[in-house]
Amino acid sequence: MRTHERLSAVALAFFGPALCLGAGESKTMKDPILRQTFDLAAPRTREAQSYEMETRVITYAPDGKRVNTDILRLRLGCVPGPDADRYTCRKFTVQFGGAPEVAVPALADWTYVFRKTATGLDEKGQVFGIDHAKFEKLADANGQPLPADKAYFVYNTFIDFHGFCNAFAEPTTGGKGIQDLKKLGQKIIHAASFTEPPVNLGSQIAAGSTFKNGEVTLEFKGLGLVEEAACALVAFDSGQSSFQMVVKPMPNLEVRSVGASHYKGDLYIDLATRWVRKVVMDELVVTESTVSTLPNKINAVIER
Repeated sequence: MRTHERLSAVALAFFGPALCLGAGESKTMKDPILRQTFDLAAPRTREAQSYEMETRVITYAPDGKRVNTDILRLRLGCVPGPDADRYTCRKFTVQFGGAPEVAVPALADWTYVFRKTATGLDEKGQVFGIDHAKFEKLADANGQPLPADKAYFVYNTFIDFHGFCNAFAEPTTGGKGIQDLKKLGQKIIHAASFTEPPVNLGSQIAAGSTFKNGEVTLEFKGLGLVEEAACALVAFDSGQSSFQMVVKPMPNLEVRSVGASHYKGDLYIDLATRWVRKVVMDELVVTESTVSTLPNKINAVIER
């Protein structure tokens, strides 16, 4: 799968005179800006934030040809609070294959509270506290129900957002996290490594469905600019991850899938506000599915 989570648009980076070395100069970091100590886990400012996120899901045929591209777009607002942040989905649209882009009305102006917990789960066992019920029987603006796999893509957009902007970009309470990256070039094994959160959703993605992270790493790669804001560039890498899912799209139909995932990308963290300015992520997913009504297994390759 290939995804570009765009949190504010444009990028990119510059390194000033430190990269413009004369023939006789030593190739060491002499610029004090590059050698200083940073606090990437400092408290965030309290200004409201707005985000735009786009995810492209590309499906490949066994011969390597691209057979389908789905595009999901999210507009999300955040109002910080003293104990929890309030998020509002301004708009969510989907574009499946060659069909026109269409809104998902049930998510328009949906507001929820995000509160970090030690496990990443709320009291109902929901990842990041995202309400499963909101994604049950989703339909587009034309009244067409979203299939189970497409509805899951919609739900997973919110999981991705908070995974990058909160789980990775905010300090952890147990184990290593962003707070341990102090200098350029440092790399840590994140506390999310080898965790196995549930990925069940409503009545169609059954309990027992899980995603297991590999050795998750964060690396302080450099400094850059996003919309003229100085940012820390932090790379994340999931390592060799895996998953298992039990999908029940209809009462007499069950699909059991197992597979592997590898996602990696970059966070751009504003050095003045500590809010995430931009995320770029790529993921490759390989799946083998057993369908209760079919004799043969189905293999799939997806890029986000």
